[in-house]
Amino acid sequence: MRIARFVHDDDIHYGTVELPEDGGEHPDTVSVLNGDPLVTAVQYTGERLLLDDVRLVAPVIPRSKVVAIGRNYAAHAAEFDNDVPATPMMFLKPNTSVVGPGEPIVYPTQTKAVDHEAELAVVIGRICKDVPAERAAEVIFGYTCANDVSARDLQSADGQWGRAKGFDTFCPLGPWIVTHLSLDEASDLALGATLTRGGRTIERQASTTANLVHGIAELVAFASSVMTLLPGDVILTGTPEGVGRIEPGDTVHVTIEQIGTLSNPVTAESDADAAGEA
Repeated sequence: MRIARFVHDDDIHYGTVELPEDGGEHPDTVSVLNGDPLVTAVQYTGERLLLDDVRLVAPVIPRSKVVAIGRNYAAHAAEFDNDVPATPMMFLKPNTSVVGPGEPIVYPTQTKAVDHEAELAVVIGRICKDVPAERAAEVIFGYTCANDVSARDLQSADGQWGRAKGFDTFCPLGPWIVTHLSLDEASDLALGATLTRGGRTIERQASTTANLVHGIAELVAFASSVMTLLPGDVILTGTPEGVGRIEPGDTVHVTIEQIGTLSNPVTAESDADAAGEA
């Protein structure tokens, strides 16, 4: 099942998405749900809409936090001459950094070096604490694509990552949450990032979640040993090698096998401010 969050007739709704590859009778549609499926059982209203007639937004707004993991692919650690941490390197991104598919990543004036980071995101489905790794699947609602946008110069200058990774719009999520993948399936998905710049497609990242140093179950266990996880909280599992600079005018595409593609344009902060005033 693909759970989407979308705007239609100026209201936000949840729905399940059917795509052509599903082989169903209603490709490229979304079936509207009653309420938030993270809170209530899935119940359909009976209304079905064309995907082209709705605007997808972030499939989840974390109720409390985005838990992110650094240096969790050995090749990515190596490209920055860093060691792979023996235990997961955990940091937090605010829920105000979350945006959805098609929404702009706003390039702040405080930085001159912003990078994309393609990641698999794990969405938590229930309140949990001290979850054993062997029971991690019980608390996972589903998976989505993420971009852990990072101001690399600020990250280096500060010596910690809160400011560099916490700007508004620095955590795109989407296009939907896939709930039908098993933990084993999610642990071996191709993922990558491409950039559209001046009409050209630039290949950047290409790897697989099989290369995670600390696997999904271990990350759920580790994070929940530190803090209570709430329904809708998101764990970013780390990014592979190939991260690179983005600039205003670019569009970043994060693609994960069996989930989909998350695309976001990049805009200058001054342009975003002018659009807001208009």
